[in-house]
Amino acid sequence: MVTDDLVLFTLESSRALAEKVSAELGVALAAHEERDFEDGEHKIRPLVNVRGRDVFVFHSLHGDPRESANDKLCRLLFFIGALRDAAARRVTAVVPYLVYARKDRKTKPRDPVTTRYVAALFEAVGTDHVVTLEVHNLAAFQNAFRCPTDHLDCARLFAGHFAPLLAGQQIAVVSPDAGGVKRANRFREALMRALECDVAAAFVEKYRSSGVVSGGTVVGDVEGRTAIIIDDLISSGTTMVRAAAACRERGATGVLAAAAHGLFVGDASRALMDPALDRIVTTDSVPPFRLDSSVVAQRLTVLPSAPLFAAAIRRIHEGGSIVDLLEG
Repeated sequence: MVTDDLVLFTLESSRALAEKVSAELGVALAAHEERDFEDGEHKIRPLVNVRGRDVFVFHSLHGDPRESANDKLCRLLFFIGALRDAAARRVTAVVPYLVYARKDRKTKPRDPVTTRYVAALFEAVGTDHVVTLEVHNLAAFQNAFRCPTDHLDCARLFAGHFAPLLAGQQIAVVSPDAGGVKRANRFREALMRALECDVAAAFVEKYRSSGVVSGGTVVGDVEGRTAIIIDDLISSGTTMVRAAAACRERGATGVLAAAAHGLFVGDASRALMDPALDRIVTTDSVPPFRLDSSVVAQRLTVLPSAPLFAAAIRRIHEGGSIVDLLEG
């Protein structure tokens, strides 16, 4: 049971999704003030008493036309600091899209490991707990933070979407690179449970250096099957298109793509209209505001993430299990 000491905030740029989480949870969004100053500085403060209460702050850290990812990160950190100064018992940051999660290791000499720096910033302002959705590298995320974290994956969400659509078909779950094989396998296992039949596995060879992607060999059986390419995010769309073309060349009868986060930067609208792809599925962690409306109508399905976040918040507040939520 959700008790009165739970307080749910959102910053304004994430209000649309947070209102859906609020409705699912049955807890109204708490009042706060966001004030911008002429020189670009800002102030954010709670307008309700948080002393001794269990506080959750919902904010997705993708850039948009009004605020950059850095702006959003800074605002969230300062608000968490204000909540700690106001004597909140616990502050949990619920971050559907976690900024800089892709920069989790050194790929060039003297490279930054920005994932770790972001974790240090959250901890520096007193964040007690961080919840996010489908990070790029789960091990790097878990190792970067010293405070407790919960990682929500989309395996059951995507399996629930695809299972009724593909029942009776031969299916292969494909990772677009070797690094995503574990993510693909989690989804494949969830899909097999939903369909109660075997699903093939494959991955596509991929190399990236200085922004240039190469490779394209498919390892695994996709011939005569509907391929579902699964990834954590879609940025420009080129990785998905390359993987889809490779699957078609190996005899896949249809190709679908799924990713938790649709960033859709650059020339993504053109890429996602490529005939190698039949349909793209994402969650609403990032609104598809960068895509042409025609692409959204013809190619994109957006699944709601609010029920998942609401269930996670409820379980964290009540001391329940997130593992049971994802795997039960």
